Amino acid sequence: MRPTALTRTDPSSPHQRPEQPAAPPDVAGLRERARQHLEEGAVTAGYSADRGRVVALLNDALATELVCVLRYRRHHFMASGIHSHVTAAEFLAHSNEEQSHADQLARRIVQLGGEPDFCPDTLSRRSHAEYVEGVTLTEMIRENLVAERIAIDSYRQSIESLGTDDPTTRRLLESILAVEEEHADELADLLNQVHAPTRSRPEAT
Repeated sequence: MRPTALTRTDPSSPHQRPEQPAAPPDVAGLRERARQHLEEGAVTAGYSADRGRVVALLNDALATELVCVLRYRRHHFMASGIHSHVTAAEFLAHSNEEQSHADQLARRIVQLGGEPDFCPDTLSRRSHAEYVEGVTLTEMIRENLVAERIAIDSYRQSIESLGTDDPTTRRLLESILAVEEEHADELADLLNQVHAPTRSRPEAT
């Protein structure tokens, strides 16, 4: 009998050899490193991102959220007209959610050893979104929608720039991004409602 020739395993074959399991963590090393630099709290030796850059990025996002809080708050109180009741309530809900985002960002900044910048003197300059008052209800909705679209792209760029260096901050920004996308959808719906033609009453016969 002739010996059977050995054949190479095709990488695409379903019968290829399974990957080797990941090596177990170096527990002793983890314990030793955890005892070093205790003053840094949540920031351990395994943190690979540039902390200064991440804190600056988060402070810009914080400024953007705070400007949005103020703009939405003003629009909540200034809204008037036939659609004002529903729209004002939406503005208030968005303002509260933006404040929650600001709180989360500030908390993360502190966790990274930074200081959240709430200085009102530079707030509008550091914000990616603008503070536009608007006069009519349509202008208010439109300006808030523009600001949300700016925030959406800003968060997307920040998430991409983080990569995998800071998964905690990345998840935070992703969760905020999801809410901003909901805000944009809701404002687009409101804008359509405001511009929807009113149905004329049927003529009496």
